[in-house]
Amino acid sequence: MENILNLISEHREMIYFVVLSVFVGVEVIGGVPTVLHTPLMSGANAIHGVVIVGAIYVMLNVDPSNILALVLGFLAVLLGTLNVVGGFVVTDRMLEMFKKK
Repeated sequence: MENILNLISEHREMIYFVVLSVFVGVEVIGGVPTVLHTPLMSGANAIHGVVIVGAIYVMLNVDPSNILALVLGFLAVLLGTLNVVGGFVVTDRMLEMFKKK
């Protein structure tokens, strides 16, 4: 328990930043009309390329004996890639609706 409290106290600013980011994200997305929600989200999914690059960078700098960090980094790359591909697929399907037959 003491280790958890030390971890929280050492990374207090980062925890505040993440919590505030969640609140700002909910407010921004909540203010978007329903008609624009799907195009906005499909475009935002493509931004997860930053997550992929960040996860790869972290994985390159982690100690090879730290299995937990490597597994979490691999999951971040995998899920970020799935999100990017899904964003492009949704965007492509939406653009197909506007093409002339």
